[in-house]
Amino acid sequence: MRDLFDKIYKDKGPLGKWADQAEGYFVFPKLEGPISNRMRFQGREVITWSINDYLGLANKEEVRKVDAEAASAYGSAYPMGARMMSGHTDLHEQLQNELAEFVDKEAAYLLNFGYQGMVSTIDALVSKDDIIVYDVDAHACIIDGVRLHQGQRYTYRHNDIESIDKNLVRATKMAEKTGGGILLISEGVFGMRGEQGRLKEIVALKEKYNFRLFVDDAHGFGTLGQTGAGTGEEQGVQDQIDVYFATFAKSMASTGAFIAADQEIIDYLKYNLRSQMFAKSLQMQLVVGALKRLDMLRTMPELKAKLWENVNALQNGLRERGFDLGTTQSCVTPVYLKGSIPEAMALVKDLRENHGIFCSIVVYPVIPRGLILLRLIPTASHTMEDIQETLVAFSAIRERLENGTYKRMSAAVAAAMGE
Repeated sequence: MRDLFDKIYKDKGPLGKWADQAEGYFVFPKLEGPISNRMRFQGREVITWSINDYLGLANKEEVRKVDAEAASAYGSAYPMGARMMSGHTDLHEQLQNELAEFVDKEAAYLLNFGYQGMVSTIDALVSKDDIIVYDVDAHACIIDGVRLHQGQRYTYRHNDIESIDKNLVRATKMAEKTGGGILLISEGVFGMRGEQGRLKEIVALKEKYNFRLFVDDAHGFGTLGQTGAGTGEEQGVQDQIDVYFATFAKSMASTGAFIAADQEIIDYLKYNLRSQMFAKSLQMQLVVGALKRLDMLRTMPELKAKLWENVNALQNGLRERGFDLGTTQSCVTPVYLKGSIPEAMALVKDLRENHGIFCSIVVYPVIPRGLILLRLIPTASHTMEDIQETLVAFSAIRERLENGTYKRMSAAVAAAMGE
């Protein structure tokens, strides 16, 4: 018998094996100062493109005032206990009702965390006889939820309607054998590529197949649709989404999440969501803060308007300079470049230290080998000056990547990594 930890000692995992070269700088970096368009990284001011504060609410004076007053009034413990036992309040119900109305659903239910809530919702919606059909590029929380499923599951090619159709045929045949139903899961906005899920076309397949649609709209809520109600509103199919999910961690600049659906579905879920039944209630200070943030989403359309002014300026500027942004249809702004992992590390170091630009870096195995993805998240807090400086910086780093500067700079890193 081997020691359980042998595998840990021998294999740190696809990302962990780079810890010596990457930790503290490329991964687990420490941004400092108030959440804003400009923060500090290792003593330098940087333009920050890696904060999901889409509407710029995180550091708004009126938001911080409500947060502080709620913390003073309730502390960080209240209410104590799970919702079903002792942690239920009028304000939790008020927030749920307002969220349901905002996303045009009969009812909603609060979740303590988005990741945890997504996993638990999938688990509660299906039994071993049911079949799950989901996008191969789904977020990790969806994949982990699907892993709990004891029945059959099928993946379809990313945003590929023909592949969805074929897998619904397979799922239908299987469901006829098991006597179960079909749950199809898509994201409203895919957070890495920025593409919207093809919800309108997926909904049209309901004419051919009997399935229910579950949408993770973490990046669409607050940013898409006429009122900000998300991707379903943007595509005109909100009423055809059977279970709608969104998190407070993006546009709401907070912690928590919610699901929304018909009243009977929510009544079932709140009695069967294990992660909520056996976990402490969402803290009151977060509930009060979410009520304030939601009110601002509803009554201040200028926040979303400013966000999209910045999104369009950044994305159009990058495209005009010949950068590949893939097929983004949202605020998420991916910039694809060609290069090795050591080159990517040299490039990002140059970007941060010499140009004062902080954005996220994504490399293999998250994306194919030989590609570098720089992911930018525009917010309503950014300025045209921020955007112009970033466009100039990106032109400079591309030139250095193409003329081999980063390849020469990264030789030592490549040797250490065995590249």
